[in-house]
Amino acid sequence: MRERIDQLTENLSRTIVGKADTIELVLVALLAGGHALLEDVPGVGKTLLAKSLARSIEGRFQRIQCTPDLLPTDITGTNIWNQRSGEFEFLPGPVFANILLADEINRATPRTQSALLEVMEEQQVTVDGVSRQVSQPFFVIATQNPVEHQGTFPLPEAQMDRFMLSLSLGYPSASEELLMLQRHQEGMMVCDLQPCISSVDVLELRYFCQQVKVENSLQHYILNLVRASREAEDVMLGVSPRGTLALQRTAQALAFLKGRDYAIPDDVKFLAPHVLSHRLIPAGGRRAKPIIEQLLRSVPIP
Repeated sequence: MRERIDQLTENLSRTIVGKADTIELVLVALLAGGHALLEDVPGVGKTLLAKSLARSIEGRFQRIQCTPDLLPTDITGTNIWNQRSGEFEFLPGPVFANILLADEINRATPRTQSALLEVMEEQQVTVDGVSRQVSQPFFVIATQNPVEHQGTFPLPEAQMDRFMLSLSLGYPSASEELLMLQRHQEGMMVCDLQPCISSVDVLELRYFCQQVKVENSLQHYILNLVRASREAEDVMLGVSPRGTLALQRTAQALAFLKGRDYAIPDDVKFLAPHVLSHRLIPAGGRRAKPIIEQLLRSVPIP
């Protein structure tokens, strides 16, 4: 298992220069059985990271370029009339994949965004009263630009809550940007990546992540953090129970990536801003991440 993880990390590092923490967080979301939201300015590599991950896993990859005129059926699929057979035939949409990239998800209308609500939580799609299971593993990695507000539609709370974690890449350092120029001059492209892990391997890795031990004291620490977010005066809406489960599952996955069969408080502290911040609705114009950081300082560590 360790060899497969190292191969996957190395494969992603061939196209994503630096950003070891970001790569680790995306793998945490993948192995914990959740979904990831990349929020950042244009041109920092959000789509490149998503495509590199899809190329590294031997599974079905689909991409949705979200626009205001995109319809829900463009995602889920629809029934079409087959004149030869004389009956309706289901035409699957791009959601029937192992890795689904929803690029610029906040450019789609709320009606279209809602097409992902069911499949991200229940791993199935219902069209005309018929439910169909999607392939396993199923992983949604979405990108959105927080700067360009014109022509965008903010994701509703229910949609944000379905992303296990949110993260941003940020600008590279001078040395990383120089290395990026050198690699592009050598012709290193994402299309050159070869699969290094199968979809069956991903399911096996997820099983091992679930076996990572979380002590009772650490579970109380997670619970105290979440409940503190609901009781904070500068928070209108705190973290949901889904967020509580997500924090434990990501802590297990991070511990597994670190080569441990037990989670520690440092795992929770590192993940909390990425797992909890996007689930908060702050009051008084405050930002969510400073609130989570304040809670981490105030809640006693076991």
